[in-house]
Amino acid sequence: MNYSKINNLTGWFCFLVAAVTYILTLEPSVSFWDCGEFIASAFKMQVVHQPGAPLFLMIQRFFSLFALGDVQKVAYFMNVGSAIASAATILFLCWTITALAKKLLVKENEEISRSTMISIMGAGIVGALAYTFSDSFWFSAVESEVYALSSLFTAIVFWAILKWEAHANEKGADKWLLFIAYIMGLSIGIHLLNLLTIPAIAFVYYFKKTSKTTTSGIIKTGIIGILILAVIQYGIIQYLVSFGAYFDLFFVNTLGMGFGTGVMCFAILLIGGLVWGIRYSIKHQKRVLNIALLSTVLIIFGYCSFAMIIIRAKADPNLNNSDPDNAFSFLSYLNREQYGDRPLLFGPNYNSQKVNLTQGKTLYRKGAEKYEAAGRKTDYEYDRTTPFPRMYSDDQRHIGYYKDMMGFSDDHFPNLFDNIGFLFKYQIGQMYMRYFMWNFVGRQNDDQGQGSLYEGQWLSGIKPIDALMLGNQKNLPPSITDSNAYNRFFFLPLILGLLGAIWHFKRNQKDAGIVALLFFFTGLAIVLYLNQKPMEPRERDYAYAGSFYAFAIWVGLGVLAIREWLFKKLSPATGAVLATVAGLFAAPVIMAAQGWDDHDRSTKMVAHDIAVDYLQSCAPNAILFTYGDNDTYPLWYAQEVENIRPDIRLVNLSLFDTDWYINGMRHKQNESAPLPISMKPEQYVQGVRDVMYYQDYKVAGPVELSNILAILLSDDPEDKLPLQDGSKENFIPTKNFKLTVNRADVLKNGVVSATDSSKIAPALEWTFNKNYVTKGTLAMIDILVHNDWKRPVYFASTVPSDQYNGLDQYLYNEGLALRLLPLKPDTAANRSELINTPVLYKNVMDKFVWGNVKNAKYLDPQSSDDISIFTNVFNNTITGLIKEGKTADAKKVVNRYFEVMPERFYGMRSMMGTYFMAENLYLLNEAPRANALIEKSAAYIQKELTYLADVSESKRRFIGNQNVQLGLSFLNQMARTTAQYKQTKLSESLTRQFEGMEARFSMYFSQGQ
Repeated sequence: MNYSKINNLTGWFCFLVAAVTYILTLEPSVSFWDCGEFIASAFKMQVVHQPGAPLFLMIQRFFSLFALGDVQKVAYFMNVGSAIASAATILFLCWTITALAKKLLVKENEEISRSTMISIMGAGIVGALAYTFSDSFWFSAVESEVYALSSLFTAIVFWAILKWEAHANEKGADKWLLFIAYIMGLSIGIHLLNLLTIPAIAFVYYFKKTSKTTTSGIIKTGIIGILILAVIQYGIIQYLVSFGAYFDLFFVNTLGMGFGTGVMCFAILLIGGLVWGIRYSIKHQKRVLNIALLSTVLIIFGYCSFAMIIIRAKADPNLNNSDPDNAFSFLSYLNREQYGDRPLLFGPNYNSQKVNLTQGKTLYRKGAEKYEAAGRKTDYEYDRTTPFPRMYSDDQRHIGYYKDMMGFSDDHFPNLFDNIGFLFKYQIGQMYMRYFMWNFVGRQNDDQGQGSLYEGQWLSGIKPIDALMLGNQKNLPPSITDSNAYNRFFFLPLILGLLGAIWHFKRNQKDAGIVALLFFFTGLAIVLYLNQKPMEPRERDYAYAGSFYAFAIWVGLGVLAIREWLFKKLSPATGAVLATVAGLFAAPVIMAAQGWDDHDRSTKMVAHDIAVDYLQSCAPNAILFTYGDNDTYPLWYAQEVENIRPDIRLVNLSLFDTDWYINGMRHKQNESAPLPISMKPEQYVQGVRDVMYYQDYKVAGPVELSNILAILLSDDPEDKLPLQDGSKENFIPTKNFKLTVNRADVLKNGVVSATDSSKIAPALEWTFNKNYVTKGTLAMIDILVHNDWKRPVYFASTVPSDQYNGLDQYLYNEGLALRLLPLKPDTAANRSELINTPVLYKNVMDKFVWGNVKNAKYLDPQSSDDISIFTNVFNNTITGLIKEGKTADAKKVVNRYFEVMPERFYGMRSMMGTYFMAENLYLLNEAPRANALIEKSAAYIQKELTYLADVSESKRRFIGNQNVQLGLSFLNQMARTTAQYKQTKLSESLTRQFEGMEARFSMYFSQGQ
């Protein structure tokens, strides 16, 4: 039997299964989070957020060519690129497992029997397909993100070291080590996960080259592996660029030469040094030195994909994050300086007090003729610190989370053991083990979990074994039982993997230890290094997919453990077949069956369509302020790739505080003219006007915004406040602002129609809502002063209200954006009641698309959460039409709502929107439809609250979250609403439900829990 041929065919079979799976289930267009930015940047070769992924962008650009000019297919084919990369990962995983299995079962030069062949291939198939259908890997496999391609490079590296091991004693075997070095260099241009394989690789090398292992040898190898990792991550990736930057600083600032001269000189010295070292190693037969230097050259050569970042930054593309076009901005880009630092070995607790501000290294920026100082890096000194700080954030939300999770009193100062406790309870337990169990045990739903028993757990609170293993759905709420992500694997993949790990350690401790090292460094080591703060904006399981990859190796080897037991009772061939079949059903089959419906994104268009709706909410040539990833990145995709509404200028307020982003806003982008920003670059460069504070000068009445801008931009020392260090800074002397309205401009530019001219305010007057002004706010003020109502100004509806800077009473809802209108404030109206009804009606009925939310096979949490945004749009439109007496139009909107919105609830938030729809139906005299929605909502709430009450009573403590108070509040409100509209019978029923549920929770509320 030809082992090599069968092994190759087995690997390609796994590739085919994975590729078909991922292509059938991938998202047909852009996904949420970073995908929109990556697709837009890959399509036009632009610069993504730090630290960049240039090789990923180039590869995805290649896949975009298959769209053959159809821009609506670009995202699809880039998603296909991820699917193919993920399938190739499965290919190499299969070959990795079969290599390990063969090493365990077949002695050198021994003929492979049929039963052994079946067992080896069975292990490869089971392990590879188990990882194929694992939750975290499947999620990344069907969208255009870096993790699919990063996983492929990791799989190639680990497979390659096993190839080297198999041929280490042959001539030319070291080519595999050089191949690994090059792949690692390339992987830096995708993601750094690949580097975490280095400690495991070091041990493969040590065990192969050492006839007798010793404790000291193992310790030395571990240290050397970590040192190599550190040298690559810090020495090559960061310090090479740092040396080049400071060489350039010397050549430019001291020698007076041109920018880049020092970098070129350093590059020549580096290349010359490496060439001399390689020649020396050859001449003197220094094999290890030769391999090390050649590996360094290949890593650097692969790392050179980052040249694309600098080249494209110099071209000033629309998306040009950090503008890394010179040595120091590129160094800052690679070091992820915009994200700040976190303490690892020593630092503060959340209640440590800042006592001093220390000055660090000088920060440089590129000036007109030389590098200029942009301030100094600063750090705080604290009154008390602790070793191994895990609870270090002083954000009030985080502080509350720390105290609640750990049971701390207000005056408790956490010690080392408290921090270790948080590490195990939250960072490992909640943010790693929960994800691990998702992949190999199952989960209740995919709602983001912050620690409650109700959301995103791998067990179902009240009767976990019954609910998870036996499938007993009694007492479980619809948020679990109705969820596509209610996956039950009956612990079988976990058990199979544990059997494989135990069997592996018994048969070959060295190889098992290497897999364990891979498992640790791609899992728990990341937990230690990331030092995550609580309440992340999204689940982070994708970061640990490498460790799930390692465990999948053991899932595959679990087949061999079963085989060994069956051999005692059956013939070898029969035992091998049954072990393989048992492994298939215990892991990949059940994982595919349970996981398919919550990974099939083939009919979902929410990210794409909501981006379209954001843009279509705006009038021509508008300025749209956004804030987060999901109200920005999909919009970048829509404009940059599909050319949807290229006239709109998107302004991300999270980036607006940087000089490079303001620079981009001063240039034309697509069909959008430059923003009306009058500031000169030297007035807002890094280190200048970063923050300007409020100082009350008791100014009488509101001050014209142009005068505020003049004060903030003034270089007159008399207009600045002296600071403790002797320097002077600009400041805001009042929070009472005014923007005089030129009535003629407003009417001429069509901001307000002639029929509504009487509503035009002579001036916008408002109170600024912060105690400081950042350069982003300064730029917004500049825009408002110089826009003269020529371009419509909008805020995305998802922008936090504090980012309105106090303009709330002038912002009118026109869909998914709020328009700044110079209308006289309605002091009696609430913020939610400011609606531009005619425009909103036209948008809803003629322009908006709805992401196929009604018919989609699966909606991920972000997409299902956006149903509430869609529902709010409908409710706002209907409410505005009813107030204007346009009931016929309101009923058309109602019918449109029932046409496009799903009937099922996706959690309490989507239920809330349905309740408000019912209120509108009562106003439209459609009581039967309203009653049906109320009854449906009440039944949903009743089941959710019953579950939480049952769990609380069984555990004798309150197991609740905001859904308890929310549910009770809505039951009570629905009872009152139905009574108000004379639905007596329904109202009485709802009142009984409310009183019954309130009674069940009353003891907890009385105890203040």
